[in-house]
Amino acid sequence: MKLWHCEGARSLRAVWALEELGLDYELVMLPFPPRVFQRDYLEINPLGTIPFFVDGDVEMTESCAIPHYLATRPGNEHLAVPPEHPAYGDMLNWTYHADATLTFPQTIVLRYTVLEPTPEKKPVADDYAKWFIARLRRLDAHLENNDYLVDGRFTIADICVGYALYFGKTLKLDERYKPQTAAYLERLTSRDAFIRADAAGRQTPDAD
Repeated sequence: MKLWHCEGARSLRAVWALEELGLDYELVMLPFPPRVFQRDYLEINPLGTIPFFVDGDVEMTESCAIPHYLATRPGNEHLAVPPEHPAYGDMLNWTYHADATLTFPQTIVLRYTVLEPTPEKKPVADDYAKWFIARLRRLDAHLENNDYLVDGRFTIADICVGYALYFGKTLKLDERYKPQTAAYLERLTSRDAFIRADAAGRQTPDAD
């Protein structure tokens, strides 16, 4: 297995899942955004986005789909619940809620506060920051009485949602997190696999 990754990018979800599962993989580090700073990456992934994941003939580009794929391979099922499990729908919903609902507004904040910071765009960034915090309501409510998202244990849903909260921290939005949500993020980022994944992402980008 081979994964193209940038420090702190959504591809961290895939690195984290690989580390949780103890799988062997090759990690290729790129500068961010690679479509600007490493143009030859477009020959590998024409979208120019991160992650790009290869497992044999399988090629994937979605940061939440890759953990889902990995956790449904034989021997890796402990990171997910099976389709017949009562919480299977919850697992899928939280897993894809993570990117479609939570990460999307964060990308606008990143664009207009880090990548293209201009005074006229600041109100847009502020508006999307508020939107992200508002979209945490369902998660905040769930975490009032639960340590994890599915089946009372750690799963791919926690990886995917946990990354969104971690990304929010890098954008300095974590000051607005509810206490139970801040505690949840601390619980997740204290895991050995997360620490290894985060450290792996701090490698120097590959030269070729």
